[in-house]
Amino acid sequence: MVVIGVDPHKSSHTAAALEPGAGAALGTVRVEAALPGYRRLLAWGRGFGQRRWAVENAWGLGRHLAQWLVARGETVVDVPATATARVRQLSRGRRKNDALDAAAAAGVAALQGDGGLVAAEGASTVLGMLDERRSNLARQRTRTVNQLHALLRDLLPGGAPAGLTAGRAAGILAGIRPASPAQRARKDLARDLVEDLRALDGRLKTNRKRMQDAVAESGSSLPGIAGVGPAVAARLLGRTGRASRFPTAAAFAVHAGAAPVEIASADKTRHRLSRRGDRRLNNALHTIALTQARMPGTRGRVYYDAKIAEGKTRNEAMRCLKRRLADHVWRVMTADERREAPAAGPGGHTGTTLTSSAAGPTPTADSSDKSLPGPATHNPTAPNHTP
Repeated sequence: MVVIGVDPHKSSHTAAALEPGAGAALGTVRVEAALPGYRRLLAWGRGFGQRRWAVENAWGLGRHLAQWLVARGETVVDVPATATARVRQLSRGRRKNDALDAAAAAGVAALQGDGGLVAAEGASTVLGMLDERRSNLARQRTRTVNQLHALLRDLLPGGAPAGLTAGRAAGILAGIRPASPAQRARKDLARDLVEDLRALDGRLKTNRKRMQDAVAESGSSLPGIAGVGPAVAARLLGRTGRASRFPTAAAFAVHAGAAPVEIASADKTRHRLSRRGDRRLNNALHTIALTQARMPGTRGRVYYDAKIAEGKTRNEAMRCLKRRLADHVWRVMTADERREAPAAGPGGHTGTTLTSSAAGPTPTADSSDKSLPGPATHNPTAPNHTP
């Protein structure tokens, strides 16, 4: 088996073929980052017979090439740039060029197993893009509303009330009679912002519908969890990708920043909320936890009240609930994968335990007050994709 390492750049890609155990590369090639260059690179690689490709940063700059190779039946692994830098420094000191980077990528994939298998982009990629678009639209809407408030503050005493919408702003502007050129200019600009706000509201509505349709097409069971709407489900699926890439629920909790961090000093031990991990994924879990904590009768609310009765503060109880929800969300997503891929066999994915996935929003074992070791081995650079 020959491993072909690829060091991708914006205008060119450099590849080096390496046979495990060999001291030197079997050959190198440099091609343009264009379809003719891709075809030349693939033809060159086929000359080595049995092979696999190790693309550095396959979910970043090397994404297009990696997906192009996967679509043509090639086996591709993603190698983190940090891993290739480590191998390059240990083997060749501080020297650096594209050929050495490509050989380092091949060496990491062949000898150290730091590469994650790259699969074709699917529903999680679509949902990730829709979630990113929604975040951008929401930020743009917030800026527009703030600008509109600033103008209305100078157009009428006290400004506009909170919760400003396009319709309410239009009604306010209709009753304003500007008395100076500056006031007329403010009113005209405010009208422009109202039109921008209407357009953004329409785009957000369309984005939500696309999310809802994409989540439904994915067959996910996440919308069955209290507090999970189309936007939250899209974020969970888009940021997680294939949930079974995390061998345990604890590894997923660490990745999402929902695992408690132990702080010990002398005879005192306490836990605090982790600030690491995927913060958008953590935000989705926080949204679910807030919703369930405010909904009487949900299992999340029952669990939250039980933690309060134990003497925990509200923040501590919320942290515990988020940790339990992380377990449950991971189990639901891995159960969906098993259902969609029955060929995986009765054992399914490593570390999967679904005893609580159908029961409700909390797993059977209480791990909310336990600190956890570092995340299990997976590629943290590709949080929303299958490694």
